[in-house]
Amino acid sequence: MLIAGFPAGAWGTNCYLVAPAAGEECVIIDPGHEAAQGVEDALKKHRLKPVAVVLTHGHIDHVASVVPVCGAHGVPAWIHPDDRYMMSDPEKALGRSIGMPLMGELTVGEPDDVEELTDGTALRLAGLELSVAHAPGHTKGSVTFGLPEAADIPPILFSGDLLFAGSIGRTDLPGGDMAEMLDSLARVCLPLDDSTVVLSGHGPQTTIGRERATNPYLRQVAAGQGAQDAPRRGM
Repeated sequence: MLIAGFPAGAWGTNCYLVAPAAGEECVIIDPGHEAAQGVEDALKKHRLKPVAVVLTHGHIDHVASVVPVCGAHGVPAWIHPDDRYMMSDPEKALGRSIGMPLMGELTVGEPDDVEELTDGTALRLAGLELSVAHAPGHTKGSVTFGLPEAADIPPILFSGDLLFAGSIGRTDLPGGDMAEMLDSLARVCLPLDDSTVVLSGHGPQTTIGRERATNPYLRQVAAGQGAQDAPRRGM
């Protein structure tokens, strides 16, 4: 298994390229602000051929490079239907008035081919099987992608802005909802094995076991309580 990741743009959003091995087909996860060149560099370094872009949610810091990346390689983008509008209208998703500057000139809009994600499905792309879990709270259409344990890797969760090392995504933007966030944490994260590696939308990697023991939100969800006063991260 090959996973190449790098933080991109003004928000330091993690973009990941996932493939069975170097020299094979790959999936690109969350090519955000100023991620296009990093994607091209990683493709060249690892001799990868992209077959799809998959998106954990629709915020501009996760989708700003979708159009150029999909266009350059003729691949579709997969996103949950509840967040699809954000690709064409990122200002609405952030609660801004139309016409307000948003990090200068950005290429917004949908790529030529958009596919919609469904909760509970197995997305079979590039020789991989990504399990899709709808996880609203940060946005209405947030999802996570899971990879099962394999011979050379533990199980992996691409958590987007649901779960970070020591924190969770913010819920104060349009579409955010703390009650939904806590439900998603309980439903999506708590059942996972402690060995599951969490590759999130921002910050360093962690594990479910570490977060179960130290993350104030996950600890209080596990105890059946809300966790609304601990600091939150992300855009």
